[in-house]
Amino acid sequence: MDLKQLEYFVRVAELGSFTRASISLDVAQPALSRQVRLLEVELRQSLLVRNGRGATPTEAGKLLLEHGRGILHQVERAREELGRVRGSLAGRVAIGLPPTLARVLTVPLTRAFRKELPDAQLSISEGLSAVMQEWLVNGRLDIAVLYNAQPAAGIEMTPLLNEDLLLVQARPPGLSEDPPPPPIALREVARLPLVIPSRPNAIRMHVEAEMAGIGCRPVIALEIDGVSAILDLVADGAGCALLSRNAVASSIRPSAFTTRMICDPPLRTRLSVVTSSLRPATLTQQSTLALIQRIARIQLSAP
Repeated sequence: MDLKQLEYFVRVAELGSFTRASISLDVAQPALSRQVRLLEVELRQSLLVRNGRGATPTEAGKLLLEHGRGILHQVERAREELGRVRGSLAGRVAIGLPPTLARVLTVPLTRAFRKELPDAQLSISEGLSAVMQEWLVNGRLDIAVLYNAQPAAGIEMTPLLNEDLLLVQARPPGLSEDPPPPPIALREVARLPLVIPSRPNAIRMHVEAEMAGIGCRPVIALEIDGVSAILDLVADGAGCALLSRNAVASSIRPSAFTTRMICDPPLRTRLSVVTSSLRPATLTQQSTLALIQRIARIQLSAP
């Protein structure tokens, strides 16, 4: 049995689509389909039901998927053990970060990863928390940092830290940075025009839930999916934003904004590191998980 063919089959079965699998593997779809078909011929079994909606494993395919995951994991572990003989860990780790965190964590995380795991490969993707949770389950990601992750089948969550969301406004010309403006009640925030991501962004959903808890609804001026674009529009006077202190501090012009703490109640999001419970973590992934926790706490706890 060819390991490459097995890897291709597992990815198609997990993603439910030859198209998505070809993108994930960076392999042309005809070549991917041909290799899976050769595996079916070798095993004398139909492994996938192909239809207009994608590809679904047959009973034989489900059995091979279960074994295939284990086989590929053991191969990865063998590579790691050989790497340890050379004195280092190897393998590929795919990480997912929300856009607001990617701006803060990507550079220090990459720097630390290359220093501590020089023989390993790192892949970082940005995405919405809901989407990245799905990527974890289907194998596209190994680790993700998610906002307000909810317990679900196929994932394991480790609490990381809590982040305050602040009211971000354009700084009027000539206004000094000191002293900082006083806190503002969430009920008052609900009266302000907001430039905010569209649903199902985790922060958007959290803001709506917290405001609903005090009988309010947000005033949506613009729905913008991108931190840089949100801050540009706030600076241009299009409205206010609700972002973490780090999101503002890592912007091109942090001095262009004022930030205010929110109270009664405070807006606070929960960050978790999430992994798949369907596939055992390799040693490289375990080391990367510890690295993420350490770097995130340093970067996100900085004043």
